[in-house]
Amino acid sequence: MREFTNPPMASAPLVGGLADAVFDHALEDPLRIAFGRKDTGGVWRDVTSGEFRDEVLGLAKGLIAQGVRFGDRVAVMSRTRYEWTLFDFALWSIGAQVVPIYPTSSAEQVFWMLHDAQVSAAMVEHEDHAMTIGSVIDRLPQLRRLWQLDADAVGELNGAGRDIDDDVVHRHRRAVTPDSIATIIYTSGTTGRPKGCLISHANFMFEADVMVGRWEPVFHSKRGDEATTLLFLPLAHVFGRMVQVAGVRGRVKLGHQPNLNAAALLPDFAAFRPSFVLAVPYIFEKVFNAARRKAEKDGKAGAFDKAVECAVRYADAMEARAFGTGPGPSAGLRMQHQLFDKLVYSKVREALGGRVRHAMSGGSGMDRRLGLFFAGAGVTIYEGYGLTESTAAATANPPERTRYGTVGQAIPGTTVHIAEDGEVWLHGGNVFQGYLNDPKATDATVLDGWLATGDLGSLDEDGYLTITGRKKEILVTSGGKSVSPAQLEERVRDHPLVAQCIVVGNDRPYIAALVTLDAEAVEHWLTMRRKPMLPPSELVRDPDLETEVRRAVVAANTLVSQAESIRTFRILAHQFSEEHGLLTPSLKLKRKAIEQAYEAEVQALYRS
Repeated sequence: MREFTNPPMASAPLVGGLADAVFDHALEDPLRIAFGRKDTGGVWRDVTSGEFRDEVLGLAKGLIAQGVRFGDRVAVMSRTRYEWTLFDFALWSIGAQVVPIYPTSSAEQVFWMLHDAQVSAAMVEHEDHAMTIGSVIDRLPQLRRLWQLDADAVGELNGAGRDIDDDVVHRHRRAVTPDSIATIIYTSGTTGRPKGCLISHANFMFEADVMVGRWEPVFHSKRGDEATTLLFLPLAHVFGRMVQVAGVRGRVKLGHQPNLNAAALLPDFAAFRPSFVLAVPYIFEKVFNAARRKAEKDGKAGAFDKAVECAVRYADAMEARAFGTGPGPSAGLRMQHQLFDKLVYSKVREALGGRVRHAMSGGSGMDRRLGLFFAGAGVTIYEGYGLTESTAAATANPPERTRYGTVGQAIPGTTVHIAEDGEVWLHGGNVFQGYLNDPKATDATVLDGWLATGDLGSLDEDGYLTITGRKKEILVTSGGKSVSPAQLEERVRDHPLVAQCIVVGNDRPYIAALVTLDAEAVEHWLTMRRKPMLPPSELVRDPDLETEVRRAVVAANTLVSQAESIRTFRILAHQFSEEHGLLTPSLKLKRKAIEQAYEAEVQALYRS
């Protein structure tokens, strides 16, 4: 199949903007719990829709009093927290355009985005962010205002707007139309300088309303309960932003967690107890690996592995039945599954708070086996695919028929087309408005309404999309063999000891790889084998550790022909990091930067 179209669910909105939902919901049901907000003591407190409306209104009046005008661009540089959502909707209430900045951005990255977008004001989280902007502010004459959340920016603005009449905000809000620009999100920039993606109110409304309309049943732990989710994805990324907008428009109770790591997330999962989760594969990998390590530490690794195999076979059989290719789990498998549900699977669900039965995953590919395990363990993960330019998800697995290992079908109202060279093209109401100040790049990316994604993929007979790599990342060996590195890297990363993998081999005689280690997993591995903890430079030479990584490489090589396989690899002492310019803020590999930083190690892979 070369093209798949999913019919629209509803017509596009003709009037209004994103902030209208805040005021409409407060008018309809002011006492509904809209947010959970953690106080300074770490206790979750409820915020009603009426209270949120009042906070948005007060902040919007303050922004007007401080000189923010309709169409102005205002930057937000912060981790994921309640105040970010508050600022978003306050700025949208007065027709301003929000420019999110990753909190880990360097001074030069911050300068480029603030300069390119001609930002007139900025809100930062804390003093370090203020100092980052301060270091380049002499080159930003258009930047007139800077507020700091941890210095009571909200209180300051509320005070400033006290004498502004509410109707001033409402007049601004009523002037916002669906085609007004809501935000300018800068791409992560794996190659070249980040580009500002212009995303309209209509783009976000289309995306959020489709996701809520089609997937709302899976937002609940059980029928009729309150839909709640913990938002921990970066709000500077389009995926996190879509979750925020969909949560507000879909009346989902939202909580915020600023730290995207298991140590911080797991306690908040237990306290907030979300009914569903939206995450990247990394989170599900961490939950699985933590459960596996605990089982091994308790001397129950064998039983855990049997439970994993049972879950995978059970989910595989359920998938076959959904697609009419099998009868479903046998009686024996159902009994075994029921036993493991009490012993193992319930503990995995408890790690996510105990209520989660459904989740959505995006940002990168998820291994089919991991998806099957979670489904068999009672948490169905609906994998999807999208870009900043498609306002997050363009495809997603439908609730009734999930095909694990794929990113699903086109969401309602969109079309997926596979071009002659295998590139994925998208068409729909979620396709962005173009790149800021870059008509040449816009013309090269959006062709007659079609978004050329730069990703390679294929559609099966039912219209399910599988992503196979990036056009720009295809490696061509000196022998002329073209190799897509993505599937090799993902399979190597499936090994619990491996943190990252980058495949190299462009213009070289064969394919090789650089591998980094997961420190937590390695520590556990050493403890279980009563091995001493060595410095990283010595640890990477451990022959047993090298054997483990070789197993991961061998498993990856089963996916490809011999000419495409990884011939040799090298374990590095330290992980690739954003701080060293080797990862994007969304944790994607910066290939050229990594090959340059590890030029000596790459050269060593090709010495005879």
